[in-house]
Amino acid sequence: MNETPSDLPVVAIVGRPNVGKSTLLNRVIGRRAAIVEERPGVTRDRKDVDANWRGRDFRIVDTGGWMVGGDTLDKKVSKQSERAIADADLVLLVVDVTTGITEDDSRVADLLRRSGKRVLLVANKVDDGARDNNAWELLALGLGDPLTVSALHGRGSGDLLDRVIDELEAVIPDWASPDDDEPEDRREARRLAVGGGDAESEASDDDDKDVVAVAIIGRPNVGKSTLFNKLIGDERSVVHDMPGTTRDAIDTIIETDLGRIKLIDTAGMRRKSKVSEATEYYSLVRALEAVDKSEVALLVIDATDGITGQDQRLAERIDAAGCPVVVLLNKWELLDTEQRSDLRWQVGDKLRFIGEAPVLPISALSGRGVHKLMPALENSIDAYHRRVPTRKVNEVIQAAQQMQAAPGGARVLYATQGATDPPTFTMFANRELPQTYLRYLERKLREAFDLGGTPVKLRVRRRTS
Repeated sequence: MNETPSDLPVVAIVGRPNVGKSTLLNRVIGRRAAIVEERPGVTRDRKDVDANWRGRDFRIVDTGGWMVGGDTLDKKVSKQSERAIADADLVLLVVDVTTGITEDDSRVADLLRRSGKRVLLVANKVDDGARDNNAWELLALGLGDPLTVSALHGRGSGDLLDRVIDELEAVIPDWASPDDDEPEDRREARRLAVGGGDAESEASDDDDKDVVAVAIIGRPNVGKSTLFNKLIGDERSVVHDMPGTTRDAIDTIIETDLGRIKLIDTAGMRRKSKVSEATEYYSLVRALEAVDKSEVALLVIDATDGITGQDQRLAERIDAAGCPVVVLLNKWELLDTEQRSDLRWQVGDKLRFIGEAPVLPISALSGRGVHKLMPALENSIDAYHRRVPTRKVNEVIQAAQQMQAAPGGARVLYATQGATDPPTFTMFANRELPQTYLRYLERKLREAFDLGGTPVKLRVRRRTS
């Protein structure tokens, strides 16, 4: 599996923590793609999204704050910024004009000068003309004249993007020509989103309908980011042994034998009663959104902890979203024979409501067992999209009723599949069908059409015979 390369030019936003990098990214694309909060350290992983200005498409990358020294996690976050710089065609160094030049700013500027990359110096938080003069002290960084902006309010953002396009055209002479077919109202909407007003939009990062979205879900510190990096073959997400390292949903499209798959690494989800800070709350919201928009969810469970109450709640949330699930028992290699047997019993007992969902023991760290994931995904995706002819649906229902009749003279007169994603069957019955009998019919449909662990919805309508 290989990460899909992009032929779009790449613009990296770098700088020390809390200078407004994520706010600038949100301003450029006209919606809140990155979590923003007024304190340092919220962004940790690289987040890249498509952007457009003057009819030109490019890729823009938000990074965590680059820090001198710090603990192991800080160093990993800084390393991600350095990798983003290495991959970029153009770098935006964002500096907070209200605090002036700090030691970290100077260190990042030194790194950029040595990199040989084309750099634009962005003086952020210039909310009005009174602060314009403060920006000129940034000349001491040796990166040319600063471009003054207010990422929060949009002031100067259009001029900055004009300069970005000019610089990219100089770096990449054969860059694809602008899309002249783009509607004028869409171009104007982009300008309004960047220049001011509501920076929220319902636009999608990826309009390609052929991409299958797969969300990686689980409690904090169960190995989601380690699995994500193993699957894409790149250290894209910051991995650390401290719970809660991933704050935002990070996605990457990879090419597989199944086609293009968008893997979404999400923040660890805890019970709402334990979500104490605003950033973690929004991380939870993003993770739940990822579940709702995904076609398959990978529920990662720490095998050494067994099936916890929170694992059960997450499985229930995935099931309620109508999303097929593949259960991954991570850190399997740390269990002895007796512990493995006990864990399998726990899965059957505590997660019985998700039916015949695939359960795979794996080691995300070593990669052991991960090769079985793609076949399991293929079966789940196929079942999720499966369409069954009405004739066959009725044959199965009639055979099931002949084998075991419903109590009280109730019976299904006619049935059809009304929808896919997940498979949804509508049954017309002469009277109300008990839930136990509906579960029996669901089981027969699963067996007949090999629906495996994908959710199946049954809708019953009353009709007299």
